[in-house]
Amino acid sequence: YPISIIFRVKLLKINNKYIMSQIYYPDRENWVRKDPQSLQINNNLLLKAIEYSKENENKLSIENMQMFTRTASDTKEPHDEVLGPVKERGDLTGLIIKNGYIVAEWGDPERVDMTFSVTKTFLSTTVGLAYDDGLIPDLNEQVHKFMDGEHFEDSHNQLITWDHLLRQTSEWKGNLWSKPDWADRPPSNIPFDKLDSQKYSDPGTKYKYNDVRVNLLALLAANVWKDSLPNILKSRVMDPIGASETWKWHGYTNSWIDINNKKIQSVSGGGHWGGGMFINAMDQARFGYLFLRKGIWDNNVIISKDWINKASSPGELNHSYGFMNWFLNSNLEGTEKQITNAPKNAVYFSGLGSNIIYIDWENDLVVVVRWIKSDALPGFIDLILKAIN
Repeated sequence: YPISIIFRVKLLKINNKYIMSQIYYPDRENWVRKDPQSLQINNNLLLKAIEYSKENENKLSIENMQMFTRTASDTKEPHDEVLGPVKERGDLTGLIIKNGYIVAEWGDPERVDMTFSVTKTFLSTTVGLAYDDGLIPDLNEQVHKFMDGEHFEDSHNQLITWDHLLRQTSEWKGNLWSKPDWADRPPSNIPFDKLDSQKYSDPGTKYKYNDVRVNLLALLAANVWKDSLPNILKSRVMDPIGASETWKWHGYTNSWIDINNKKIQSVSGGGHWGGGMFINAMDQARFGYLFLRKGIWDNNVIISKDWINKASSPGELNHSYGFMNWFLNSNLEGTEKQITNAPKNAVYFSGLGSNIIYIDWENDLVVVVRWIKSDALPGFIDLILKAIN
């Protein structure tokens, strides 16, 4: 058979029987809606899931969320100056995509909002594209070889690899865009004036979610590409999957760099100090759907299955975390699931608010929900799974 047929055919299990079905990909200007009952979905249970999300809306404003990010162990973070753009949030919004079709939507899916740490998944995707292209031959290679400058003069930092940065185990020490590495979630047991001389673990031996180090990865990726990451993302991912022109990926006022005599803004990996990805729910859903289809859009391989397998593999130090912002339900036996009734291989991208893109290969399901309380996510997904099963 032609390879296009192989790519576009899947098996669906309905009433314990497998049938052949052509994979649907939405057009640039249109995403087909289907009645839930036409896909064997219990509409009453689906409506209960939507109502549950509305009952558990996070009522915090963007201003309050920004203040929340500056809090660690009840200690106000130092260096909390906002350097990039911010935007007040919209209404609670959601999309449910089953078998490729939109079966439910609420709120304002076309509204562009900050997406906070979901930005990290867009960042790790640009690194994945560089890996696929051979620009990064080995993820265990030391990153200092890819960029000259002050950020890797220390012998400690020269041990850091791409894998360390992607899994947030780098323990990089230094300053970037006027933020020292310890400015994000500083330890509560060390005075701020002593943090510069604190002891660091060896790279690869400690997990720490750290937005300064995430921004370092963005700087490295820009140096590998010799171009701005928004340009790479647009040409290689967002345009091919039919995303709108409304999304913007911002950096900071002081994060401009010179590459090959060209001024480029090094973007941020989230909204901690402003900036990051500003995007609507429809484009988030397209991005999630790309990964549901294992990196294939229509007949085109956008990003390799090899990269997706790597990104969704658990790290040794944090079994619920793959590559940057790939939160794993549980890929290891004996490891507690994050979402109890979801499949073990389900993943989700998560940003403050909460902003969620949930991807479930076993159930051919993508869910986008924005501004839901974080502790309500498992119950929300559970109700959706009950509706479709």
